[in-house]
Amino acid sequence: MSDFVFETTPRVICAFEGALKLGDLCAETGKHRAMIISDPGLVKAGVIDAPLAALKQAGIDCLLWAQVQADPPETGILSAVADARTFGADMIIGLGGGSSMDTAKLVALLAGCPQNLADIYGIGLAHGPRLALIQVPTTAGTGSEVTPISIVTTPTHEKKGVVSSLLYPDIALLDASLTMGLPAPITAMTGIDAMVHAIEAYTTKHKKNVLSDGLAIRALQLMTRHIDDAVSANPGRNAREAMLQGSMMAGMAFANAPVAAIHALAYPLGGHFHVPHGLSNALVMVEVLKFNRDAAQTLYGELGRALLPDLAAVDDVTACDRFIAFIADLTTRMPFAHRLRDVGVTKDDLDRLATDAMKVERLLINNPRDMTFDDARAIYARIL
Repeated sequence: MSDFVFETTPRVICAFEGALKLGDLCAETGKHRAMIISDPGLVKAGVIDAPLAALKQAGIDCLLWAQVQADPPETGILSAVADARTFGADMIIGLGGGSSMDTAKLVALLAGCPQNLADIYGIGLAHGPRLALIQVPTTAGTGSEVTPISIVTTPTHEKKGVVSSLLYPDIALLDASLTMGLPAPITAMTGIDAMVHAIEAYTTKHKKNVLSDGLAIRALQLMTRHIDDAVSANPGRNAREAMLQGSMMAGMAFANAPVAAIHALAYPLGGHFHVPHGLSNALVMVEVLKFNRDAAQTLYGELGRALLPDLAAVDDVTACDRFIAFIADLTTRMPFAHRLRDVGVTKDDLDRLATDAMKVERLLINNPRDMTFDDARAIYARIL
């Protein structure tokens, strides 16, 4: 068995309506000035009201910063950092989807230890200490509450990542009550995003390990069994909790066994066309699985057997093909766009997309099969 290192968020709390205990959690840490990072949509929907009231009732001074944009740009993050310093925050709470939590990570880091954001893109370049940090996901998808990664959109529309153990929060709080009113398309997009995390963690070329493997398999089992209920007209609490827990497990998996070409091809769609990250992954996922088929046949077969009991005695080729078909069928019935043309991409954009995908070398090196510019362009063309 290969040597490996496994890191994750040191404390995970899973509790329905647990966000109402945020004030107590802050008080436990001895912090009294909390900045909540969120987005305008959650404020408008009233999702922030009860957690904010609970914080204030516990005697915590609060600043609500609800200006997070999808695919957070550098300018927004730096604005939030400036406001955190002015407020004198000693605690940052990310409450929202992946963009809110990614922003919260960097606000906690940069407000706690000033440094040039452009200098810390990459792996292990950030330095601390950071401010105390609690992450509260309101979608079941990114797993950002248990990852050391924050993705930023640069002024040139590239997506770059800060990767550092400093970005693991002190506490991840999973409260499925915050996801109960999530619209079906967002539930579907974020759910597929988490499935991609699990699949790519299990098949990654680098740092694959027994802990990530177990988490990835269990995450896929939970999410594939419950996503149809979660996107239905009246999703049950059990489905919402299963999706949230599966997303977290997938996050733990890919934080230690990194993702690959699906994400690399998804990033330019977000950077240039502002396609939500989960949808970007969903659009390219199946074609990348088919591209990887021969190189990842055994591993895809193992995932197929974990999800489909009738595959227990079949060979790798059959199990692999059934797995890809199962994932393709699941994706097809989700309530979101399924072609690049549906999100504004034209044939004239394919070269630019492939060029930018090739720049995401830190992820492409993890793919089971080497991918060239021509390969990437052909994948985009097939889903146009």
